[in-house]
Amino acid sequence: AHIKRIVKTKLTELMNELGPDKSGKAQDGYVQKEALLAFGEAAKIFIHCLTHTSNDICRDGRRQTISVDDVFRAVEELEFAEFTEPLKLALEAFKKDAAAKTAKKTDAANRKRKATEDTADGDD
Repeated sequence: AHIKRIVKTKLTELMNELGPDKSGKAQDGYVQKEALLAFGEAAKIFIHCLTHTSNDICRDGRRQTISVDDVFRAVEELEFAEFTEPLKLALEAFKKDAAAKTAKKTDAANRKRKATEDTADGDD
């Protein structure tokens, strides 16, 4: 499901770059089921390769836990350096989103606790 969503989103983006068709409608792009399977298998192979390289870098550093820096170094070592910056931006966006969700949950918990305390104080 993730692969299909990623492929369809990118394909829609690419089709929009082409502009409308002769009738003025946005062009649609289609992907065969077998092509989605191939994308999924390619992603799996890439993740295996990236994990293996990251693990090698981690072990060279005499550590057992792969860090984000190990992954970035592995991306560069696998000659995909052009993806390093977009990956870093995606990681920062993820961290900001996670921090916002945590803050929202904490705020909700604090409001609930305060409401419970106010109710308990009112019962006295």
